[in-house]
Amino acid sequence: MAQKPVSSTVIRRLPKYYRHLTSLREIGISNISSKDLAKRMNITASQVKQDFSTFGCYGLQGYGYDVDFLHDRIGEILGLDTTRHMIIIGAGSLGHALARHTEFEKRGFKVIGIFDTRSELIGEEIGNLKIRHFDTITEFLAQNKVDIAALAVPENHAKRVVEYITGLGIKAIWNFVPMKLITDNDVTVENIHLIDSLLVLGCQIQDKTKKI
Repeated sequence: MAQKPVSSTVIRRLPKYYRHLTSLREIGISNISSKDLAKRMNITASQVKQDFSTFGCYGLQGYGYDVDFLHDRIGEILGLDTTRHMIIIGAGSLGHALARHTEFEKRGFKVIGIFDTRSELIGEEIGNLKIRHFDTITEFLAQNKVDIAALAVPENHAKRVVEYITGLGIKAIWNFVPMKLITDNDVTVENIHLIDSLLVLGCQIQDKTKKI
């Protein structure tokens, strides 16, 4: 019988599971109980069991879960056994930081191009990449398989850029622009709101300060 697709809610927890399981492997732990893993994850043991059961992984009484097997299975679901090619649109401070991030390739995401429209940036090297003019992106996409576009452009340019690149066949966007993107249903968008996250952190600090 075909296995049901893993829900988006569970998928959002999988990277955190994967990080903890990677750490466990590195220190030589071969099995772990749902209770101990839940404590590391700051969730309940029943949530761990429910999450893992959705993709056919069950612990054994008195043994728990096999760390290697679970690590590899989650890696498979996350697609870490496949290299994904990514481009970055916007070569400002954030674009530079993304292009220099060494962990992407370790996780199977290879940055193969970075684009901007500012003439003073074109040709600048970031690692082993040269910043290309956005006008060349049509030709680039025709010659290269690109899975993901990371968007780090000014907000007033985002809508036009998204319409253009999705028209060229881009199906996944990692959006760092603080606005909701309107795309076709077959385009996947992951929104990263850096300022929102920072504001939440500030609020949490304020709440703790009030309690002192």
